[in-house]
Amino acid sequence: MAHSKLIESMLDPSFYPHAPADVKMIQTHISYIFIAEDLVFKIKKEVDFGFLDFTTLEKRKYFCNEELRLNKRLAPDTYLSVETLSEASDGSLMWGDNGRIIEYAVKMKRLPEERILSRILHTGKIDERIMDAIARRVFTFHEHAETGGEIDRLGSIETVKKNHIENFVQTEPFIDITLTEDQFSFIKQYALSFLSENEDLFKKRVAMHRIRDCHGDLHLQHICLEDGIIIFDCIEFNKRFRYLDVAAEIAFLSMDLDFNGYCKLGDAFIKSYLKYSRDEDIKKLINFYRCYFAYVRGKVTGFVVNDQSVGQKEQQTAALTASKYFELSFRYAAAFEKPVLIITAGLMGTGKSILAQGLAKILKAEIIRSDVVRKELRQMPPLERHFEQFGEGIYSEDMSRRTYDKALASAEIHLKEGRNVIIDASFKKKQERQNASALAEKLAAHFFILECVCPEKIIKDRLEARVKNGADPSDGRWEIFQKQKNDFEPVKEEICGEYHIIVNTSRNPTACIYDAIRTMKKAG
Repeated sequence: MAHSKLIESMLDPSFYPHAPADVKMIQTHISYIFIAEDLVFKIKKEVDFGFLDFTTLEKRKYFCNEELRLNKRLAPDTYLSVETLSEASDGSLMWGDNGRIIEYAVKMKRLPEERILSRILHTGKIDERIMDAIARRVFTFHEHAETGGEIDRLGSIETVKKNHIENFVQTEPFIDITLTEDQFSFIKQYALSFLSENEDLFKKRVAMHRIRDCHGDLHLQHICLEDGIIIFDCIEFNKRFRYLDVAAEIAFLSMDLDFNGYCKLGDAFIKSYLKYSRDEDIKKLINFYRCYFAYVRGKVTGFVVNDQSVGQKEQQTAALTASKYFELSFRYAAAFEKPVLIITAGLMGTGKSILAQGLAKILKAEIIRSDVVRKELRQMPPLERHFEQFGEGIYSEDMSRRTYDKALASAEIHLKEGRNVIIDASFKKKQERQNASALAEKLAAHFFILECVCPEKIIKDRLEARVKNGADPSDGRWEIFQKQKNDFEPVKEEICGEYHIIVNTSRNPTACIYDAIRTMKKAG
């Protein structure tokens, strides 16, 4: 526990030699931060999270000095000194070591909040040129950062695996609080499988001295664009988290840009770093490390849920933010190394669109919906009803052929640009499915057929509800269901094999989505 008078004293403007007008306090799960006008004082909490231990005064002193030393590398003019706090004989607190030493504080210059990268991004004033400058700054830092010896040892695959296992152990109590059981198990399986399958690559990274004494916590709130590029608040409390592959370091910032909705800038940052480093192996590792750091941020943010020193509102906000980080980590774990073309197959009302929408969110895929394409070809609004007889009007054989041709043409454009695509359609004809397979093969994309099946009673209920609701582009209805059923060519062609996945959509949609992704990842 902190000294009983510590927070009270630190919040008193008269306690400071420079006499600020006021003092504000911010808490993290490991620190008290006091903002006293143009100066900032950080005091470490007496906590032990396993991966850090600040439980004794000597440990806090050591890590304060380490914080000062390490941050001088990227923010030399920001970190000023380590100050001592003592208790006088009358019980009051004072600066210096003339009394009983009770705490230590890192003293820093206050950086302008409006120049922090996370704040500037909201103004729309960050472009690829600035991301290039940041990439160059980080690359130069990495080039001169220490390597070899203990750094290589702690940056080995054994340490990377240990960090992951520690994450899973520490987050298991948070299942159904900040992450789901499906997310936990899927990410764990992905991470441990990747490590096992790429052991030689991790060893190569050590041999090539790609493991450096890095920053370790490179995210948007730790970059200030003031008089150049100031990068602050590196990890001082655990060498395992700072002795990193440079690929991990840049993955962290890329992940944070993704999390905040700036995916293109994240891609630009990676592209620029690759330009300076010419380190092609990063492409293989980037998604793995983005998954890891999103998980770490989810874990660390989630710890606030159990922090009794913060209010209930802050705990609820932390839980929501942590959940979003875990969702992002899952999306990275679910991602493929090359573009994916997914086609749905199945009768009307079998839940193809719900499945496609859920998968698109996780895989960041473009959805091409045949019901929309069909009406676009006739210059009709998507929600305009057209209850044609089966196989007539806009549902004629000729219109269906044109619809599928247009859908595949659109898919080709997206796939060539490196984007995943889901074509939401019935794909009832063998030839239609073979055309899609041929496109994926031509573009060297993964290919999957997700065939949706469901009991007819549920299908009837869905179709009747859809007609009544009127908010769906599909014109499917129960009276023509049997005709489509008789016209559907079973998915048995040899092109499918393990790429043909049957999804029973009578279950919870989330369960269907997770099962589909799990099966696709195993097959792909």
